[in-house]
Amino acid sequence: MGNDKKLVEEITSMEEDFAQWYTDVVKKAELVEYSGVRGCTIFRPAGYAIWELIQKELDARFKEVGVENVYMPMFIPESLLQKEKDHVEGFAPEVAWVTHGGGEQLQERLCVRPTSETIFCDFYAKIIESYRDLPKVYNQWCSVVRWEKTTRPFLRTMEFLWQEGHTAHATAEEAEERTIQMLNLYADFCEEVLAIPMVKGKKTDKEKFAGAEATYTIEALMHDGKALQSGTSHNFGDGFAKAFEIQYTDKDNTLKYVHQTSWGMTTRLIGAIIMVHGDNSGLVLPPMVAPTQIMIIPIQQKKEGVLEKAAEVKEKLGAFRVKVDDSDKSPGWKFSEQEMRGIPLRIEIGPKDIAANQAVIVRRDTREKTIVSLDEIDKRAGEILSAMQKEMLERARAHRDAHTYEAHNTEEFADIVANKPGFVKAMWCGERACEDEIKEKTGATSRCMPFEQKHIADTCVCCGKPARAMVYWGKAY
Repeated sequence: MGNDKKLVEEITSMEEDFAQWYTDVVKKAELVEYSGVRGCTIFRPAGYAIWELIQKELDARFKEVGVENVYMPMFIPESLLQKEKDHVEGFAPEVAWVTHGGGEQLQERLCVRPTSETIFCDFYAKIIESYRDLPKVYNQWCSVVRWEKTTRPFLRTMEFLWQEGHTAHATAEEAEERTIQMLNLYADFCEEVLAIPMVKGKKTDKEKFAGAEATYTIEALMHDGKALQSGTSHNFGDGFAKAFEIQYTDKDNTLKYVHQTSWGMTTRLIGAIIMVHGDNSGLVLPPMVAPTQIMIIPIQQKKEGVLEKAAEVKEKLGAFRVKVDDSDKSPGWKFSEQEMRGIPLRIEIGPKDIAANQAVIVRRDTREKTIVSLDEIDKRAGEILSAMQKEMLERARAHRDAHTYEAHNTEEFADIVANKPGFVKAMWCGERACEDEIKEKTGATSRCMPFEQKHIADTCVCCGKPARAMVYWGKAY
């Protein structure tokens, strides 16, 4: 068993060094490999399969609310990017430029898309003429490039995969309704599929998207007490429409500007899954996004009938994503590997089990063992997977709630941020200066002004002036 333990010992414990634990899990579970380009990773099958399941589930939910998929070019002419002043200033430091093509210098630089607002706007200006053309509710699945200084797999990479929705509406009310609708869709998806509870709210003006009228966000709390912005939805009003001349003729025969929204989620969600659910043995994947939901491990597999019975059980479990590990590794090694890769259930079956017409089901999250009759193994496996999905969300919510604090004054705020990692709920006057001061003194940033407001105090936690809103604060990835 010495070698069997070594596989798990190679993962640094999260209590010792959370950042190193995260990197170890990503590498040992073979989710990504570093590439020859700084800040860019190679998605290995185990990592990409999680993204495929996220994409499949999200895409189905999009289509249920009238979203259609399109695809836009990855290159954006510089002149197009310059049309919306706030937008270009917000992205300028992160833009990668193409200056040469085929050995010749280009007449105009091309930006490798950091996001696609400008190219969607140019497109909408061409195809929208009448109120009959509205709304336009489009989304694209693609990659974007942002020239980040520091990178970490999934959480912040120079190129990452995402979806970006871009919509155009006749009225401000319709745009706001779509903005909130998509935010709620994101939050429901994260809770129901990823088993990660979210705090929903509005970003401060400092933290909102460049060029947006309002940005709404869902924020998750990782195991180490840091926040992770997990999805955003932006209301652009008619600002982009005016910059790009996106007008339509209304029913009263007058020209009006459209109102737009944009919303996105990225592969950083995989990082969230790792940091919310993982443990010192590796990944713990929620059943709904586990590429392999059940691993069957034959015991004494060289004995007659064992592999045949394992194959029979696999067939009976055909409704699930299931594999048989019939490699020549020892059972102990296989258990460690299955745990490290986060596979929700393992089924152990050997000669004694076969004689008793049973198998042992082991849950990855709690390691609880259940002896199950082979006659009802499909039904019981389904019940256990459902229970695991539900209980993983409950544990994540309990962790978040236990690490959410209230601060009534500056001293209390500073003490909590320094000594109790997590969310801090505190009142704010609405002034940018206080937001900047809080970040400078404590390292905490405003995460959002939650929709569910609570009156904690009358005054701002920073300056003592009358408070305008309760804000979730925290250190973040």
